[in-house]
Amino acid sequence: MASASRHISERIDRPVEEVYAYVVDPSNLPEWATGLGEAVENVDGRWYVDTSTGRVGFSFVERNPFGVLDHVVTLASGETVFNPMRLIPDGDGCEAVFTLRRTAGVSDDAFERDARAVAADLARLKGILEARSNA
Repeated sequence: MASASRHISERIDRPVEEVYAYVVDPSNLPEWATGLGEAVENVDGRWYVDTSTGRVGFSFVERNPFGVLDHVVTLASGETVFNPMRLIPDGDGCEAVFTLRRTAGVSDDAFERDARAVAADLARLKGILEARSNA
């Protein structure tokens, strides 16, 4: 059975290449993706994020020229969660789009909380990158 999805986006007034370079670096996650976790660590080439539910593995797809930032989160249980994310060029800026997938057993309230957390993370990303252009 297919899961429900919601596309959450934020326009960022910075060149897509600049946004991509920042987002694809996992060491920047604690600054903008606080919904994912608070600390990140690279151990033997693998990235780990400390979350409210424990330590999880994190990996982006290979770097690419298409703005694809899909990533996999590996939970402590070993379960993997695939998260589609894209940067779409838009004039001098870009649109960051995250696809939130609702998995089995997730309540309406929990799905809405997750959607708000993703929207807040994308808004934070916008704020950080646009503030750098004014510095």
